[in-house]
Amino acid sequence: MPLRRLFPHPGLTVFLTLFWLVLADSWTFGSLALGATLATAVPLLTAPWWPGKPRLKRPLALLPYLGIVLWDVVVSSFQVARIVLFLPPDRIRSAFIAVPTSLTSPEAVALLAGTITMTPGTLTADISADGRVLLVHALHAPDPEEVRQGIITRYESRLKRIFA
Repeated sequence: MPLRRLFPHPGLTVFLTLFWLVLADSWTFGSLALGATLATAVPLLTAPWWPGKPRLKRPLALLPYLGIVLWDVVVSSFQVARIVLFLPPDRIRSAFIAVPTSLTSPEAVALLAGTITMTPGTLTADISADGRVLLVHALHAPDPEEVRQGIITRYESRLKRIFA
């Protein structure tokens, strides 16, 4: 059996193996063997449903993007804590905001939606059928346009440079 058939997504196999070792918190041969087996089986069994490989124009640009997202998660955690603890409930301005996106890759749209959801205070509630509009719920959005523009300039513009 050619290696490509056994490992249809080799990067995913490596990632899942390492992720298993971190979750298991056990760097033993048995844990590695089980992780490698699962990491080989999952992509192999799900390969028929994968539309193809995502085209990354600049894969190394994912590292700074990850740094920005982690920084935003930390900062947003403090902002959400401040809103919840100190802002009177009648002054909290929650809103659903439609965020149009010009991303064409389904993987890029999914990464944008996941980034929004991981950032405390925002949540991707829905994605339009064509993948062109995200419905985002913001805990506190006195200016919804500012939230929309922040998502587009901070995340979407970077994802455009990463994905072809």
